[in-house]
Amino acid sequence: MAIHVFNTLTRKKEVYEPVRADMTGFYVCGPTVYDYFHIGNARPFIVFDVIRRYLIYRGYNVRYVMNLTDIDDKIIRRANEEGVSTDVIAQRYINAFFEDIQKLGVRPADVYPRATQHVQDIIDLIQKLFDRGFAYESGGDVFFDVSKFPNYARLSGKKIDELMSGARIAVDERKRNPLDFVLWKASKPGEPKWESPWGPGRPGWHIECSVMSMKYLGDTFDFHAGGMDLIFPHHENEIAQSQAATGGDFAHYWLHNGFLDIHGEKMAKSLGNFITARQLAERYRTAAIRLFFLQKHYRSPIDFTEEAMDAASASVVRLATSYQRFAEAAGDAAPILEPEPRFSSEAATSFWHALEALRREALELMDDDFNTPAVTGKIFDLVRETNRFFERGIQNEEDRRLLATARSVLDEFDSFMGIIERTAAATVEAEKIDRIVQILLQLRQRFRQEKNYALADEIRAQLGEAGVVVEDTPKGPVWRWKN
Repeated sequence: MAIHVFNTLTRKKEVYEPVRADMTGFYVCGPTVYDYFHIGNARPFIVFDVIRRYLIYRGYNVRYVMNLTDIDDKIIRRANEEGVSTDVIAQRYINAFFEDIQKLGVRPADVYPRATQHVQDIIDLIQKLFDRGFAYESGGDVFFDVSKFPNYARLSGKKIDELMSGARIAVDERKRNPLDFVLWKASKPGEPKWESPWGPGRPGWHIECSVMSMKYLGDTFDFHAGGMDLIFPHHENEIAQSQAATGGDFAHYWLHNGFLDIHGEKMAKSLGNFITARQLAERYRTAAIRLFFLQKHYRSPIDFTEEAMDAASASVVRLATSYQRFAEAAGDAAPILEPEPRFSSEAATSFWHALEALRREALELMDDDFNTPAVTGKIFDLVRETNRFFERGIQNEEDRRLLATARSVLDEFDSFMGIIERTAAATVEAEKIDRIVQILLQLRQRFRQEKNYALADEIRAQLGEAGVVVEDTPKGPVWRWKN
């Protein structure tokens, strides 16, 4: 099966064809470390973590690079406000970033390059742009000459004439062209600075990502990812300066996640709806946060509400509880791996075919531009099918092996989704929930024996409102989560 990816550069889905046989290069624009990152930033960290995991699951040797912008106007401003160095501010929020992505279940990148550690590499690339006629110095700053790059704005699809009109509103007399962007900034009093052929200064923002992505992934690599807000001008400028410097291709596939709103409004401190990922992680479990984001396609907009987060929280509890029940019933039974096994019952055969179909369908959905919302639905379909099989009664080793197979398929899906909790706390919680429900079912049975059907029905109805389905069988009542 081939993986199809929607490429922002071409505005269509394309079959993924690796640039190199030995490595898949994947670069994600990371944080500017001047504050705690907000939940809009959390979205790309989570969704591209899932895409990276899936590529690894499919057998690709992924090298995942995420930069840390540790010198920037915002960092300098924060340092001045607090009366400390920019290094203090950057290190504080780099530490916080690592703490917070761990709480989001995001696996560490293979490399976290910092801009300040690659200043000489940046100077070297700027010099190469000078040598090739794409850069010029003006007033101590160095600019990229957009007029020399014929395909500028291809990624964003913006019209040069319209961009020029907008740029002329705030004219910078140092530029030859209003669209030219800075590669090197001359230092101001009190700012961090590095020596360069054009005088003391510091790198521009765009050039950092070009240098660090190419240093660790090569001049041409597979995936470059980030939020839609980075398409223009950041990613547009990366393409221009990178291709101008090397004369070849830069990233082949550009992935961009959609925007996040809060109750239908843009998130802003002025509106009082600004939420950091750290604050979110204090209120909700990791799996619930991931499920919330993965229930929408990564390219679609998403609206954050407490109701949506509460629903995701309830769903991950149900998922963890069901998974624990299946795992306990399967015990140490081995999953069935043979392609066409023969079973002793029609129920077992039917369940096996359902598992195979759900697994195939889920992988086909992931291959279609990483359709995590549909895959999430397949995971809950699998839980529903397993519950049905479970409720008929586990009668022999064959049944336990089928439960082990269902557990194995869930593990397979979760290797890239990361939404099933298996921690000791989750296990204890699942056991507590099962015990509470069993007590209520016993109480319901007593009321039925006493012919107090009104109270028995009330217990069943209240459990139903809590998402618990009660089914009466010849062996007694059994329960499962509502699908």
